Amino acid sequence: MNRNILLDLLLNNWKTRFQVRLYYVPTAIHLSLGACGHSHQMFTKLRSSPMSMTRRSFNKALGAMAGAAALGRMGSAAASRNDQLNILCWEGYNTDDVLEPFRSMHAGAVVRAESGTSDPDMINKLRAGEVKVWDLINLNQPWARNQLMPEGLIKPLDKERFLPYFEKMSNLFSAPYPLAFNDSQELIGMPQRFGPFSFVVNTDKISREMAEDQGWKLFLDPAMKDRYGVLTYDNWNIIHMALTGDQNPFKPMDEAGLETFAGTAKQIFDNSKLMTDDLVAMNTALINGEIDAYFTGGTYTASPARLDGLTNIRAITPNSGPIDGKGGVVWIELTSLVNNPDPSTLAEDFLEFVQKPEICKAVGFAEGTYNPVAQMGDPDVFSLWDADELDSIQWDSLDEELSRSVEYDVVASYDELIKIYSAVKRG
Repeated sequence: MNRNILLDLLLNNWKTRFQVRLYYVPTAIHLSLGACGHSHQMFTKLRSSPMSMTRRSFNKALGAMAGAAALGRMGSAAASRNDQLNILCWEGYNTDDVLEPFRSMHAGAVVRAESGTSDPDMINKLRAGEVKVWDLINLNQPWARNQLMPEGLIKPLDKERFLPYFEKMSNLFSAPYPLAFNDSQELIGMPQRFGPFSFVVNTDKISREMAEDQGWKLFLDPAMKDRYGVLTYDNWNIIHMALTGDQNPFKPMDEAGLETFAGTAKQIFDNSKLMTDDLVAMNTALINGEIDAYFTGGTYTASPARLDGLTNIRAITPNSGPIDGKGGVVWIELTSLVNNPDPSTLAEDFLEFVQKPEICKAVGFAEGTYNPVAQMGDPDVFSLWDADELDSIQWDSLDEELSRSVEYDVVASYDELIKIYSAVKRG
């Protein structure tokens, strides 16, 4: 049997047998078998289950296998690249709800998607030569303009084909969105999912008004000792700890600034009750009353509990902060065309396909975490969300929260800050 076919069979068998989706409902944690196919679903662990894996470790292992398989196929498949599409993305675009309709439209085409573990990891795949593997890459907003395009890792999109889609997007994007363009005004990415990302509280214990007014200082209050958790998304923690210490993480820090950051990080970690990178475990602790809030979180993490009717679990955007008076941060995903030397014509077809109303909904409500999408400015897209779904993503306050948020950006002194952060975290 051909080595590449055998590798595909082994990979798909492994993914089908062990693919699991984990999500919270009010009375229990449920496991359900994921659908077989080329995508993988969220795989997270309960704190009480030492044999389980985190979503990130699962993604990392799966990514290594899928990347090896894709690399192995490229040599023999170069002649038929218009029958292939390889997508490197955040979870959501890799679900069967998104991929299967596109596969049905392109019978015979091999369409694969791999979920990444972080923006830098995905960028480094391209830098390591995998521009020859991937056709589309889906990352948060600063990378396309600041790194991918200058390094020649992505290429411009057809403006005539894609600019009309901005006209139906919500106000933040319809101008159109500035970070979707480079300095030469070439279109370098299409926005879709987005959301404010700061912290989360149980409003039965801490009112929304109090949380918004205190902002990040809530976590410096001595009365909060052992009442909150830290969702250990390292890069986001660094951003949020800087904001807590009245610093701008997107500007370089001098020695005094680094000392200030170290003091803030130590206080946040020392006074926390729980630290985990598992959002399911964190939400469970919040719902069960083990903690009253968690540091680092947002619509993305609070939405599963809210959709199950637990609307006392609420993502908070501070009323004020140290960056031009703002204390919140909003992430926005852009999907870009990889500068593959042997390009697939399916890449731009797929990027246009995900603008369809029903696919916008599938992308926004995938993987057990739910997010607004830029296309909700289109009535045909917006009408697909019911009242409970809109409430789960806090649609009622979204515009207000965005007005109090700055755009997610690259942490300027990251190398120094991650060393400090990691040392303090280890204790």
